[in-house]
Formats: sequence, structure tokens, C-alpha cells
Amino acid sequence: MTERRMARRYDLSLPVSIRMPISREPRAHSGQTRDISTRGVYFMLQNDLAPGTELDFTLTLPAEITRGTEVFVRAHGRVVRVDKRSDDNVPTVGVAAIIERYDIIRGEGTQI
Repeated sequence: MTERRMARRYDLSLPVSIRMPISREPRAHSGQTRDISTRGVYFMLQNDLAPGTELDFTLTLPAEITRGTEVFVRAHGRVVRVDKRSDDNVPTVGVAAIIERYDIIRGEGTQI
């Protein structure tokens, strides 16, 4: 298999909050990243998503990683692949998404 990634991936397990802007759902879905790069992210959640779904997501880089204060990353992307699986007998969905744009917000007391 040929490696097609254009940016280096980092194995990072971070909490992620996901919203679907098209469906305008009032609540966010919670998940956990498995890896991330500047162009894409792979995360796990319990809700099913379809390839092509647009999504907004926010994740927090802890101070231990940034060597300072927490850094919030707000991003907009699109689902490119969905992997249905069962971890510890709990059905989960692995989602690969491309990141189309993102903003990095630094500082303490910043609310998302």
C-alpha cells in the first residue's frame, strides 16, 4: 500500500467536540482523537456519520503539549471514511476527516 498522506500524523488522544453545521443539531457529539495532522484527523465516537458529511470540531491541546497554556483548535472539515468497529463490546465509529480550515486560539479563560 502506498502512503498518500501529505502531512505528518501525530498519535494524540484528545477529547474532541463535534457538530454538524448542516443539520444544525443543538448538542455536540463527544469523541476522542486517535491521530491528527495539519490536514486531517482520525477520531472515535459512538454516533454514525456518513462520508461527505461536513463537520465543525473543537479540540483542546493541553498545556503539557504546548508547553504553556491550553490551546484550542477549532476546525471545519469533511468526513472521508467511516470505520465501524466494536471496542470492549461497545459499538464505536472511527472517522477520518480532512481539515479544510482551522483556527488556533491561545490563552486562558477562552470559552468555546
